[in-house]
Amino acid sequence: MDYFALGGILINEEHVDELYRLHKSFCQQHGIDYPLHSWAIRGGRGDFGRLKKPEAAYEFLSDLERMLLSLPVIGIAAVIDRPGYVARYRDRYQDQLWFMCKTAYCILIERAAKYACSQDRKLRVFFERAGKAEDRDLVAYTRILKTQGTPFDGANSASYDSLTAQEFRDIVRGEPRGRTKATPMMQIADLYLYPMAKGGYDPSYRPYRALMKFNSSSGSSSSSDEGSIDSMIIANPSRCVRTCSYSWGAVRPRCTLNQTPASVSSISLGTPSSCLRRRSSE
Repeated sequence: MDYFALGGILINEEHVDELYRLHKSFCQQHGIDYPLHSWAIRGGRGDFGRLKKPEAAYEFLSDLERMLLSLPVIGIAAVIDRPGYVARYRDRYQDQLWFMCKTAYCILIERAAKYACSQDRKLRVFFERAGKAEDRDLVAYTRILKTQGTPFDGANSASYDSLTAQEFRDIVRGEPRGRTKATPMMQIADLYLYPMAKGGYDPSYRPYRALMKFNSSSGSSSSSDEGSIDSMIIANPSRCVRTCSYSWGAVRPRCTLNQTPASVSSISLGTPSSCLRRRSSE
């Protein structure tokens, strides 16, 4: 797998306390006083080294999956196949290829905004801090959406019914706010991201199958009160080319959004790592 993923979770304002409660309960159950880090959990690394033992891994990962599937959240992400993206646009744009994070972020925010609008809600965006330059980029991309609309070619994207700058201003509240990995919502976004990204390449991936099975049995409706806020939590961006040794958890995307731009291989949940500023032509 060689891809770039940017995404996380959507959560209604009134459900935030429930997420914190479930996260705290899980951590207390397993004696954890440090962040739940997807990369470390999947590989049995660092504080999660005990997961290299099959017995310990089975108990922990089973409880983690139950916790993730019980959360009142919606998973959402843009996952871009790196070789396909470069092959499609390199000849056309040559040295003017965008950062993949700009493509993914603009698509991601528009999809989240459309979903919030469909629920008569507004959208507030939080992201995991990655560095001063990277954080500034995300804020700058949001300003572009609010002043110019989506920066894609109008003719090529006409069929996707893109939001206007005014619509972005109406739906998206303020500017994105950075948070650290110590924030439970960032940890959940991190944990939600990988299974759906991998599922785009390998539909037989066990956590992805568990997600889809749960999603099909749980339904996709959710109530909303006009005027309340959906918060969007974005995990650190991902560029993964490694194979991870553990399966864990699952995600719960309960909405189907209606456009899939050609540069995106799947709209799903992927895994965080880093590498916001690498050019897509690398």
